[in-house]
Amino acid sequence: MGKKLIIANWKMNLSINEASLFVHKLDGLVRNHPDVEVVLAPTMLALQPVHLQVQHHHFDLAAQNFYWRDHGAYTGEVSASQLRGIVKYALVGHSERRHVFGEPNRDIRHKVQAAFRNQIIPVLCVGETASERADGETNDVLHDQLVGGLANITSEEAERLVVSYEPVWAIGTGKSATPGDVEKAIRAIRSQVRYLFGDKAARKLRVLYGGSITVDNAKSFLTAKGVDGLLVGGASLDAHGFAEIIKKSYGDKVVAKK
Repeated sequence: MGKKLIIANWKMNLSINEASLFVHKLDGLVRNHPDVEVVLAPTMLALQPVHLQVQHHHFDLAAQNFYWRDHGAYTGEVSASQLRGIVKYALVGHSERRHVFGEPNRDIRHKVQAAFRNQIIPVLCVGETASERADGETNDVLHDQLVGGLANITSEEAERLVVSYEPVWAIGTGKSATPGDVEKAIRAIRSQVRYLFGDKAARKLRVLYGGSITVDNAKSFLTAKGVDGLLVGGASLDAHGFAEIIKKSYGDKVVAKK
């Protein structure tokens, strides 16, 4: 079993100073662990200063968003090529990008390609709305989002991919899917990746769950079959609470901080 991947998506929260203080607090609350990789996704404004800070700690960084072209006259945008060397991961296709900003599969596909082109691991977010779930369309939605988002990448790139299953109806609503719901969705995701890229890519694929995760329910998702980690939203804004979620993913051995 590989490391559990725990990502804190801070969204449009925490100033530069608040983000720096969070890292300092979190470092005092959790220890380096061979079974867990902790990733922080601050605002774009905070990425660079937090990057300088985490170089001395045991955390990696993710971008919440980026533009898919590498450079050019695109006012207000930041490219994957500019994030290269600062972040290890980048969120792509988060439901808030899809539904609030109307981001289409075409742009999501370009972003996945741009991330790989710049040695950044994309975390492709997929999931159904409440109405799609009620109509029994979950698997169809996952199929369309995976096919639409992953077109034109290679099998070798797919082996490095991370997918986060985040049912839209469970994000920021206080409602969470059941572990059984998540296991079904993850089976569908792996099956589609297997069809597109082969057995090796499906085996190496890391699939996270995201959607109203709390300290109380984190363990039930971490122990669900096929879940390789969590994409945590609101519960990641409190260092103590997020530390408790991280500790839920610990195995038997804890490596003391150096």
